[in-house]
Amino acid sequence: MAGIFGAAGERIISGRMAAPAPASLRIMPISRFARPLCGLIFAALSCLAHADPLPPSVQAALQQAQIAPENVAIVVQPVDATTPLLAHNAGKAMNPASVMKLVTTYAGLELLGPAWTWSTTAQVNAAAVDGVLGGNLYLKGSGDPRFSIEHLTSLLRQLRVRGIERIAGDIVLDRSAFDVPSIDPGAFDDKPMRPYNVGPNGLLINFQAIRFTLRPESGKGGILMETPSEGLRVDNRLRLVDGACGSNWKDLIDARLIPENDGERLQFTGSFAVQCGEKMLNLAPLPADAQAGGLIRTLWRELGGSLAGKVRSGALPANAQLVARHESAPLADIVRDINKFSNNVMARQLFLSMGNDSALTNAPANAERASRRITDWLASRNLRFDELVLENGSGLSRNERISAGSLNRLLLDAWKSPVMPEFVSSMPIVGIDGTMKKRLNGSLASGRAHIKTGSLDSVKTAAGYALDSQGRRYTVTFLINHPRATAGGPAIDALLAWVAQR
Repeated sequence: MAGIFGAAGERIISGRMAAPAPASLRIMPISRFARPLCGLIFAALSCLAHADPLPPSVQAALQQAQIAPENVAIVVQPVDATTPLLAHNAGKAMNPASVMKLVTTYAGLELLGPAWTWSTTAQVNAAAVDGVLGGNLYLKGSGDPRFSIEHLTSLLRQLRVRGIERIAGDIVLDRSAFDVPSIDPGAFDDKPMRPYNVGPNGLLINFQAIRFTLRPESGKGGILMETPSEGLRVDNRLRLVDGACGSNWKDLIDARLIPENDGERLQFTGSFAVQCGEKMLNLAPLPADAQAGGLIRTLWRELGGSLAGKVRSGALPANAQLVARHESAPLADIVRDINKFSNNVMARQLFLSMGNDSALTNAPANAERASRRITDWLASRNLRFDELVLENGSGLSRNERISAGSLNRLLLDAWKSPVMPEFVSSMPIVGIDGTMKKRLNGSLASGRAHIKTGSLDSVKTAAGYALDSQGRRYTVTFLINHPRATAGGPAIDALLAWVAQR
């Protein structure tokens, strides 16, 4: 999962985001005329009310990043205390970026349960005779967030073991578990082939992604297509250049899909540095049907099967009979991928999975029902977040909003929940793994905090749990909404170090 999405969902640089919601609490500067009066009781109380509570190291980092305190919200609270140790702009509704995944994953663990699984089935409406399936083969999904190429291969192999060699009809993909509108994958940040921009669907196969390996070879950048896709041809026009391999190496490569009579051509242009060595590049260049079709046809052929028809979307008939089934990993495992590596499409799959209405027969899930179910669940736990805006549950949104105070209450509630171990262990460990692997290495905070991070253009966030030097655990929430938010990482790290040193 890190390979496909890594920090892709965490470092999105795009156009200007929508303006943050108005602040409900701001820290205002003290007038220079009021300062001499601070010796008097009234003036002293006024000074305390308006004093900036931020630790000096955090203030210094924000000043260095040129981020004003009013664009920041922070809450730190011991999990065994009733009041925060530190609260700054706690009630201000802000864009949380991927930290919103904490709401989605905690709700999923509570509402669905840590052992929840998704089924993907292969069904037929006519029995195979002498190895030939006279009708169609139906693959029906239930929204599995992690149905990979290995799982698809295993499911198809079950068909071969059961004697099916030739499919005379079509392979029909039933995605009706979700009722979601089609999306423009380039609408968010004009990077339509980045896997984090893939939309959810009821039968998501291999994240709709194709893996390429880039490497320097014989004067140009070599490209290996690791994920098979029948009908897709690689047109490599990469230039191999000298120099260091910067962190933005992906941005120096352009890929363009060109339709052809016998399939499609993926043309690579741009440059690739020699010092990059081998690099993995995951792209989602094809629409869902084309990606699934190219992969299924290739795998079925490799297993010794043949297909007379085509691969297409459709509905499972009422008289279909089960032939084979794949059961997903339990939700407790799925949330680790979602939070450790900030996997957006998996978060959206989980979000929608909470939108199934058991009162309606075969009613597909949708975002409206998922949002309503989550807010009803929050209210049942006395967590009424009036400012909360849920759009897709992943944080890959210009519209989603929550306050630092509400996130803090969520974290405190989760600490007392039976699913606490699964929830906490799903977050990146500072200095050890996930999106926090390279931050605060060797510091007192390293290995002593579980922190979910988030990043969009003009948004930098973090939230989770941290231990101090005495072994006391704290909730920590830090939200930045500011045009220079990308420079705010050191301020977040300073807060985590401040907690660790207490």
